[in-house]
Amino acid sequence: MDFTRDETQVAVAQAANEWLDHASDLAEEELWKSIAASGLLSLALPERVGGDGLGVAAVATLLTELGRRAVQSPALATLGYGVLPLIALGGGDRHDGILAAVAGGAVLTAALGEPGSPFTTAPVTTAVLDGDSVLVSGSKVAVPYADRALRILTPTDAGIVLISPDAEGVSLVRTPSSTDAPEFAVRLDRVRVDRTAVLTGDVRVLSRLALASIGAFSDGLLTGATELTSTHIGTRHQFGKPLATFQAVAQEIADIYVTSRTLHVAAASAVWRLEHGLDADDDLDVVGYWLATEVPAAMQVAHHLHGGLGVDASYPMHRYSAAIKDLARIIGGSSYRLELLGARCTSI
Repeated sequence: MDFTRDETQVAVAQAANEWLDHASDLAEEELWKSIAASGLLSLALPERVGGDGLGVAAVATLLTELGRRAVQSPALATLGYGVLPLIALGGGDRHDGILAAVAGGAVLTAALGEPGSPFTTAPVTTAVLDGDSVLVSGSKVAVPYADRALRILTPTDAGIVLISPDAEGVSLVRTPSSTDAPEFAVRLDRVRVDRTAVLTGDVRVLSRLALASIGAFSDGLLTGATELTSTHIGTRHQFGKPLATFQAVAQEIADIYVTSRTLHVAAASAVWRLEHGLDADDDLDVVGYWLATEVPAAMQVAHHLHGGLGVDASYPMHRYSAAIKDLARIIGGSSYRLELLGARCTSI
């Protein structure tokens, strides 16, 4: 395995950072319009709808760079939860209209969790055949940007169903998030959807691509937080010396760096395997556990190393740690991820 970025990924990262240098201070709505205008949302779209036809690795590179700047936007949900799974499971050109709309700034998202079952691969939400339609019923939690989405990819017992949030029978209730990004509980009460809106492939494809995308974005978040903290302790002085010269401080930033590099290797390995059509479940379980357990702890240490500045909600460190809190919760938390990883280890 060679996790070094290839020429395409280097070009994606360069384009993303050139755009961020000019757009990162925009409000979220204007930033989203700007990223659509830049063409970055078209990276993974098929060439037949005007996209670049790139794969998981290119999207992961973009998400990592957005994470490194702690950019809050629908990019993770749209690309990682929406575009990649829809291309993988869509079956030809049936959904090209939806994919083409993404290039213009349309938002996609996915209902990855159910009450008591985060990131479920065995959904209890039902899709009952009724003539040329299916009737979808169930409850979903922690659905980001559901109110803005063109479609919500909704795992059911009959496959993934593309549901409009405006459809009759769909109820949205906004729920709290650490970043204050829009997140919703979604109730589906016999929502009628055309049979062509059902993706009949393996539901686990959605969860794999979503978790790999979360891992890439989180890799960027922790890298950015580490860089921010390193700069602070290198320029902040106590007793006439930079904080970084104190042994205890140096040990703490070294621990953060080790956590960051471990997450990077696991996330990059998972993306590499998915890009090459290989089984990535082992790596994804490591990503999930590391993100839920070790990364929040590293963020706490980074806050501590900033002193009083670290608790200022207007300081960039808050954006990094708040995003990690949300993602660690969405994937199920530490105990849940440890259970999954332990079950995988004992089955070897």
